[in-house]
Formats: sequence, C-alpha cells, structure tokens
Amino acid sequence: MKEPENATASRGSAGRLLALDLGAKRVGVAVSDELRITVNPLQAIERRSWKDLLRRVAAVIETYDARGLVIGLPLSLEGTEGSAAKDVRAIAGKFQRSLAVPVYLQDERLTTFAATAQLKASGRSAREIEREVDSEAATLILGDFIANNRDINLLNQT
Repeated sequence: MKEPENATASRGSAGRLLALDLGAKRVGVAVSDELRITVNPLQAIERRSWKDLLRRVAAVIETYDARGLVIGLPLSLEGTEGSAAKDVRAIAGKFQRSLAVPVYLQDERLTTFAATAQLKASGRSAREIEREVDSEAATLILGDFIANNRDINLLNQT
C-alpha cells in the first residue's frame, strides 16, 4: 500500500482509477475516465463481509479495467489518525495483498460534509442524499487524488 505522495509511478500511467469511501454500512464507489479528467459516482456497495466486499470491488475493477484503487483515509481535522484511520489502513493493506492493482490512500477530511452539501444544492431529497452521499464522497476523494497529481499525470503520459 502506498501513500499518495509516494505513488507517482503508477499514477502517471493512463487508465481509470477506482475510489472507495469506506463506511460502516455502505462503501461509496467512484471511477475516473481513462484520461483521469472526469470522475463519476457508481452505485454504493452494501457492506456485508470482507469476502463479499473484496469480490465486489474486484468485479468493479475488472469491469472498468481500473489501474489503481484509491481509498479515503479518515483523518481528524487536525490531520491525526484515530481508530477509523487505523481500520482503513488495515483494510487497504488487505486490498493491496488481494488485488492486482496498486492501492493508495487519500485524505478524505470533510468529503462527506461536502458531498451532502452538493447533493442538497442540486435539489436531491433527504432519501436520495442518504442513498447517494457515500459514492458522491468517493468522487471527491478521487477528484482530490487526481488533482493533487495532475502534473505527474501529464508528464508521464507522453
């Protein structure tokens, strides 16, 4: 598993990226286009067991031919890691050992808050927001990951 700032080689190559926002009940999912210009939410995955989550994430990676997996790391507002971040690191490590793509962590501070605000602003109902917020947060995580490495992406695609 690689930290975002140490993952330049794989990020520079073209290809889709998949992002996850790991929640206790649902896992938000988002995917980029092949050039990593746009990011779109996918249907969230209901969290049942590790084996089911791994199978479903692997299927999405295969469907979209994703070249990497970005997982939101829930840091505190001060940037420190609590128990939720440690749990995400453990799960990210399991993904790294189980999948044939590199796994990266991306700071996800305030993404759920921002996703909720965006969905409200677009006129979504409370029920729609509840159903869509996890994958909308995953789009923000993936968008941040790509934006933080835009120069690397452009330089290594030539």
